[in-house]
Amino acid sequence: MTRTLSQLENQNEFIARHIGPSPQQQEKMLQTIGAGSLPALIDAIVPQDIRLPELPAVGEAITEQQALAELKAIAGRNKRFKSWIGMGYSAVITPPVILRNLLENPGWYTAYTPYQPEVSQGRLEALLNFQQVTLDLTGMDIASASLLDEATAAAEAMAMAKRVSKLKNANKFFVADDVHPQTLDVVRTRAETFGFELIIDAAEKAVDHQDLFGVLLQYCGTRGHLHDYRDLIATLRERKVIVSMAADFMALVLLASPGEQGADIVFGSSQRFGVPMGYGGPHAAFFASRDEHKRAMPGRIIGVSRDVSGNQALRMAMQTREQHIRREKANSNICTSQVLLANIAGMYAVYHGPQGLKKIAERIHRLTDILAAALQQQGLSVRNRHWFDTLMVEVKDKAAVLKRAADHQVNLRTDLPQAVGITLDETTGREDLQVLLTILTGNDAPIDFDALDAQAATESASVPAALYRTEAILTHPVFNRYHSETEMMRYMHRLESKDLALNQAMIPLGSCTMKLNAVAEMLPVTWPEFSELHPFCPTSQAEGYLEMIATLSRWLVRLTGYDALCMQPNSGAQGEYAGLLAIRRYHESRQQPERNICLIPASAHGTNPASAQMAGMSVVVVACDKQGNIDLNDLRVKAEQAGEQLSCIMVTYPSTHGVYESTIREVCNIVHQFGGQVYLDGANMNAQVGLTSPGFIGADVSHLNLHKTFCIPHGGGGPGMGPIGVKAHLAPFVPGHSIVRVADVLTREGAVSAAPFGSASILPISWMYIRMMGSEGLRQASSVAILNANYIARRLGEAYNILYTGEQGHVAHECILDIRPLKEKSGISEMDIAKRLIDYGFHAPTMSFPVAGTLMVEPTESESLHELDRFIEAMLAIRAEIEKVICGEWPAEDNPLVNAPHTQQELAGEWSHCYSRELAVFPAGSDNKYWPTVKRLDDVYGDRHLFCSCVPVSDYQ
Repeated sequence: MTRTLSQLENQNEFIARHIGPSPQQQEKMLQTIGAGSLPALIDAIVPQDIRLPELPAVGEAITEQQALAELKAIAGRNKRFKSWIGMGYSAVITPPVILRNLLENPGWYTAYTPYQPEVSQGRLEALLNFQQVTLDLTGMDIASASLLDEATAAAEAMAMAKRVSKLKNANKFFVADDVHPQTLDVVRTRAETFGFELIIDAAEKAVDHQDLFGVLLQYCGTRGHLHDYRDLIATLRERKVIVSMAADFMALVLLASPGEQGADIVFGSSQRFGVPMGYGGPHAAFFASRDEHKRAMPGRIIGVSRDVSGNQALRMAMQTREQHIRREKANSNICTSQVLLANIAGMYAVYHGPQGLKKIAERIHRLTDILAAALQQQGLSVRNRHWFDTLMVEVKDKAAVLKRAADHQVNLRTDLPQAVGITLDETTGREDLQVLLTILTGNDAPIDFDALDAQAATESASVPAALYRTEAILTHPVFNRYHSETEMMRYMHRLESKDLALNQAMIPLGSCTMKLNAVAEMLPVTWPEFSELHPFCPTSQAEGYLEMIATLSRWLVRLTGYDALCMQPNSGAQGEYAGLLAIRRYHESRQQPERNICLIPASAHGTNPASAQMAGMSVVVVACDKQGNIDLNDLRVKAEQAGEQLSCIMVTYPSTHGVYESTIREVCNIVHQFGGQVYLDGANMNAQVGLTSPGFIGADVSHLNLHKTFCIPHGGGGPGMGPIGVKAHLAPFVPGHSIVRVADVLTREGAVSAAPFGSASILPISWMYIRMMGSEGLRQASSVAILNANYIARRLGEAYNILYTGEQGHVAHECILDIRPLKEKSGISEMDIAKRLIDYGFHAPTMSFPVAGTLMVEPTESESLHELDRFIEAMLAIRAEIEKVICGEWPAEDNPLVNAPHTQQELAGEWSHCYSRELAVFPAGSDNKYWPTVKRLDDVYGDRHLFCSCVPVSDYQ
C-alpha cells in the first residue's frame, strides 16, 4: 500500500518512542486481561463521574526535531551576559569529562534513590566522596548527602537548632543582617509556620538578646565581608545557643573551617564546584554538624557498613525513609535531595584534587585583590576591609555605571545603596578585570597586572592571617589519584557499572514512576542559553526562560484543572509544604487562623504528615477500610470533630493503595462542607493526565512531581521539582520572592526556595515531554500505564495475592503484591524477594509501603511487553523457588532467596549451598547479566557502627 505524504510526515512518532508496548502488543495484553479495548479498560477502571469531558488543550504532538528547534528559538531570547552578581551563585567551568560521563549519562541520571544499596554502590561511593569534601572543608564531624539549596538548608538548620537546643523555653532565632536576602526570605517563611520569633540585626548584637535557641551567621557575608566569629561563637555557646554558619565551598578551600571557629551546624551551596547556575538550580546544598547532633540532622546520610560476608559496603545510614516511621515527628519532610548535583560537586573535587582546588580558589582571590587595588588606584572606594571574592564598590553616578555595564553585557549587583557589588569566579580572566575597571571608572586606563599581582602577593591583607586555612584538606587517596581525564573517565565508569539504572532494566518501583527520560528531553538542560543565567539577572535577560516557564505553567494548569501554578518548589516535599502554606495563608486572610487541623489517611506517604507539621498544622489520621479506601464514616466523624479548626485533608489519587476510589468526590465534598480545603498529592498523577484531573475532581491544590509524571529523571535521588497548581482563591497565597519581581507570576508572599522558579534549568525536560506528546499522547501514556499495571496484576495474580483492587477487580497504575501469606508458609520475606530480583537483573519494587510485608509494582507506560514479561517471568520463577522452600526441597536457612544477591566473588570461592552456582547467579540466563558488587547489607552492624566518611581505597578492593 502506498502511504500518503501525511503518513510519511507522522508528527506522532515520539509518542510511539515514549510508550513501550506497540499497538499489537497492547492488543495481546488486553486479551490477557479480558478487556475488549484500551478505552473499554479505562472506562471500567476510572470512575465515570470524574472522567474529563474533553482532552486538555495542550496542543498537537510534534517531532523531536521540531520541538528542539522550537525550544532553541525560545532559549535564544535569553541574553548571556557575564554575571558577577554573586549572592551565592557564580559562573563555573564544568569539566567536560564530568559533563559527558555524569551529567549527560543515563547510567547516572536515571538511577533511583539508593534504598536498595546492593544495586547502588557506585553512587553511594560518589555521595560518600561529597560528604568527605563537606567534612574537610567545614571541619565538622558528620555531613549529609545533600539538601535542596542553601536557603532551605538554612531553614533546616534553624529547625534543627530548636530540636537540639537545651533551652526548651527559648523561642527566638537570631539572623545576622548580612546573610543572603533569599536565605532570609526562606528562613522567615519557615519561622512563621513554626511560631519562632525572628530577630535580624548585626551579628555582634546577638549577645544582647535573651531567650535565643539559635543564631545564623554567614562566614562570607552577602556584601563580601569576611568574619572571624570565634569570640562571638564562644560567648553564644557558653549560653548554650546553637550556632549555624553559612559558608562557601570555594572560599573554604583557603579559609579556616567554620568548625575551627566553633560552629555547631554548617551549610551552604556546592554550586561553585562545577554545577552551572541554570537560572537558580538544581544545586546541592551541603550540611554538616557536630557528632552529638547527628540524629537530629535533616536529609540523608551515607554510611560505611558491611555485607553479610563481612565485606565493606555502603548504605544510607540514617534518615532512610524516616518519614514513614516517625511521620509528623520526622526531622524534616525531605524526600528528594540533590544527588546528581552532589555527585557532580564531589567529582569536581576528585578531578581537581586539593592542589587544583587551591589553585582555582587562589586565582579567584588574587584577581579580586588586583581588581580592588586597580579600583583604588583610580580613586574608587571599596567598602570591604576583608574579602575573598566579593567587593562592594562605592560609585557616585550609579546609573551611569549600570548603563556602561549593560553596554558591555555585564551584570553587577545593584541593590546596595550608592554602591555596586562584584563577585568574581573561576571563569573570570584578566580581560574581564579590564572591562570591569572601564565600567566602574568610565575610562580605559590599563591595569598593570604584573605590578598589582606582586603588590597583592606581598601586601594584601584582604584575608586576615587568623582566617587562613592551615590544616590539609582532601588527603584521602580518591582526591589525589584521578587527575588525568583517562583515570577520571574510568573511575566514573567503574562507579556507574556498580549501579542498576534505567539504561539496564526497568525499575518497577511503586509510587515512584521510573519512566523514560528521553534524550531529546534532556539535551536542552546543558544548552548555554539555559545553563549560564544567574537567577537574579534582570528579567529582560531571561525572556526565553520566562516564556518557557509561562508555557509550561499554562499546559500544567490545563492538565490539572486548576487556575494558577507556582513553579518555585524544588522538590515534591517542598510542593507539599508550599501547598499547605497557601491553605494556611488563605484561612488567615479570612480571619480563621484557628483552622490548623490536617486530616491525613492512614495510608498516606510519610512526607504528608511531616509537611503538615512543618506548615504548623496538627495531624489527625483518618482510617482506611479493608479495601484500602478512605473510610467515609471515619472521615465525617473526624471532620465534624475538627469543626472550625479543620484546615484541610491531604489525599493521594489514585489512592496510595493503587486504586481509583469511587468516593473521591464525596471526600472533597465532606471536607468542603466543614470549611476545609482539599490537598491532592500529585504523586500518582501519571494515572490521571488526560483522563481526569485534581481540579475537576474537586481538589483545591496539588503538587506535581515533575521528576515522576513529567519525565525529569530521578538523578539517583534528586533533583526533583514540585510545582503546585491551585484554584483561583488560593493563587494570591502561593510562594513569591523578595528579589525577583515578575508581575502576575510571583506573589509578595514569602519564599520556600532560594530561586524564584526553583530548579529552573530542568524545566525544559517537562516542556519537551508535553510538547512532543501533545494532548492525545499524554492520554495514551496514562492509559498504557494503567494497562501495563493491570497486565502485571493479571499475570501474577495466581502466584501472588493482589492486595487491593477496584470494584471491578482492576488496579490503577500500580499493584500491591501481598507477601505476608507466603512468609507465613515459607519464612521468605518481601526483603528476600527484593534481593533475589537483583540476581534476575531487576531493581526491587517498593517494599513495605504503603502496607508492611508487601511489594508495590509500577511499570509505567514506557516499558515494552518484552520487558514486562521478563519481569513477570522473574517473579514467577521466584514464586517457584519459594514453593521449593515450602515443600522442604530447600531448607529455610539456605536457599537462593535468603542468600541473595549473589556476587561474582562467590563463584570463585568454596560452594557449600544446596543449589547450584548457575542457579544462584544466572537464574534468567547469562545475557546482559547485572553483577552486584556486594551481598546483602548487614543493617544491624551499620546501625551500631555509624561511620560516614571515606575509608582507605584498599578497603574497596
